Amino acid sequence: MALRINIPPVTRILLAFLISLSSLAAFIKYYRPIFSYLTIKAEYALIRPWVFVTATFVEQNVPNLIISGVTIFYGGKYLERAWGSAAFGTFVLVVTLVPNVLTYAIYVVLFAITGGQMRSIPEIHGMNAIQASSLVAFKQLVPEHTVTIARGFVKVRVKHFPALFLLYNAVIGIIIGADTMFMLSHLGFLVGWTYLRFYKSGPDFSTASTGEANLVRGDASETFGFAYFFPDAIQTPIAALSDGIYNSLVAIKVCTRFSSEQVESGNEQAIARSEGGLPSLLSSGGRGGSRTGGKREEAERRRALALKALDQRLHAATNRSEPSTSVEAAGSQNVGGTGNDTQPA
Repeated sequence: MALRINIPPVTRILLAFLISLSSLAAFIKYYRPIFSYLTIKAEYALIRPWVFVTATFVEQNVPNLIISGVTIFYGGKYLERAWGSAAFGTFVLVVTLVPNVLTYAIYVVLFAITGGQMRSIPEIHGMNAIQASSLVAFKQLVPEHTVTIARGFVKVRVKHFPALFLLYNAVIGIIIGADTMFMLSHLGFLVGWTYLRFYKSGPDFSTASTGEANLVRGDASETFGFAYFFPDAIQTPIAALSDGIYNSLVAIKVCTRFSSEQVESGNEQAIARSEGGLPSLLSSGGRGGSRTGGKREEAERRRALALKALDQRLHAATNRSEPSTSVEAAGSQNVGGTGNDTQPA
């Protein structure tokens, strides 16, 4: 019986790109030191624009190639099955192209300011942007899913992976001077979150039971806010900073503010996704009972988070209404007092 590996089409293409382009880049580098036909080299990038896509699928050592292959194989399969091939392909194109262009632009500006030479700009390549944005997507879909490592010795929830990945790349970037890896990972995180937060269209899970085929754009849920990607201790200052940037972008018409109805719908979407039974992250067969229990626990945690966020919003709304109520009460008392003073003795 022939061995059959069930890999969705876009994931299969990405794996083929990774293996073939990495192998070709290694061959070109071995025979020609300058192999800028596949990676982003500053002095050649604008006359070879395809490198802004191909550079992502070029890894120059075996460990990075293995890590990238695992990322595509497991992460790609999961996201493509959850979103569909067209939506997943669009997501990959966005988080591949935009971070590479931005990284190239940052390097050019920095070296122009410092008076450096174009040849001194390092080559840009690797899948750090896709890895970071995939973790953002997992945080959106299954934030409370727990990944067990070393036979249960280490347990980490998916929602903590993006921050851990950024911290790792920041530390490595400082220690070994891998500033390209630092920029690609952080820009991939920002681009991936921005696309999923404001632009990606998807089915309305909250109306799935009614049979309606509605589409929603973006994810306005409170638990997918930028600050929620980081530990609780630093969420308040990050929220203040991100809200300030967001308000500025709204003021200059770059984006529009989410309405209260959109936020409520986003919260319902988050709960509906967990209750909808999305596939397991790392397996697709066997142990159905344990997966069912995990989904139930995840749904409960998501529901608790949504209720907590709703309670905070109601509390804030109550606090805002109290001053106006006090003013109205004071005004009525003053009116009553004036009336009593004018009464005859």
